[in-house]
Amino acid sequence: MKDLARFFPAAPAPGTAGDAGLFGPHSTAWRIARERLIVAGGPAALLLQVAHPLVAEGVRAHSGFADDPLRRLRGTLDAVLTVTFGDRMQVQAAAGYVERRHRPVRGTLPVEGGGIPAGTPYSATDPDLTLWVFSTLVWTALEVTDAFHRPVPAEERDAYYRDMRRLARLFAVPDEVLPEDYAALDRYVARQVRTTLDVGAAAKQIARQVLAPEPPLVPRPLRSVPAVLAAGVLPPVLRDAYGLPWRRRERAVFAVVRRAARLAVPLLPARIRYWPHYLVARGRMRAES
Repeated sequence: MKDLARFFPAAPAPGTAGDAGLFGPHSTAWRIARERLIVAGGPAALLLQVAHPLVAEGVRAHSGFADDPLRRLRGTLDAVLTVTFGDRMQVQAAAGYVERRHRPVRGTLPVEGGGIPAGTPYSATDPDLTLWVFSTLVWTALEVTDAFHRPVPAEERDAYYRDMRRLARLFAVPDEVLPEDYAALDRYVARQVRTTLDVGAAAKQIARQVLAPEPPLVPRPLRSVPAVLAAGVLPPVLRDAYGLPWRRRERAVFAVVRRAARLAVPLLPARIRYWPHYLVARGRMRAES
């Protein structure tokens, strides 16, 4: 379990008292993103991302998965939490770090996938690819919140998406490619699943490394849980493409985890339930008064 603890980002520095950063205490972004349980959607988000052949090749060629298969998940989580809950200086520093990491990520697709010809160039700053990665993060955060914590009504989904559009701009997603509202983003994700995504060899390799990392992060009885959670969150066509089992046993495990989380999360103390980034930000805002 110590290895699992090291997967989670450390608590950030306190920051400037009274500086709400990009959002603030009353935002939907803070209310959704503060919950640690959204990490349950991390594997599904990554598998959605790398089901795009150009994203998969960029991750395979530039992310050092052989040495640290969970680095992308950990780095993305830390960046999103810092931008969501940091003060203005922390937000800019995190966005700058992501930009520097993405700048050299470019190349060409070695084999055809998803109707995309071999030799097609890719870049981590391509607006179409940054939009796809951003959309997977928003979509899985809301799906996981709805499944494992509480229902998320349409108006709250819209409010969360409006907040996240501000984060998207910091991560090089141009306004002109962003869907109008959450319903449009949901349709965009469904359209990508139908027309563009293709789970190729690179995506399957990444999935194996993420869902069953070596050395393992959790005790043996829990090692199937990440794959079950990913299978339950992913669209069925992608679950099948990745070869994730979804038999009666997996459906039962998913249902038990879902029910247990819905019952337990409201009872947890804040230091366990919420990310330290949120607790630090809340303290930073109290320090002003």
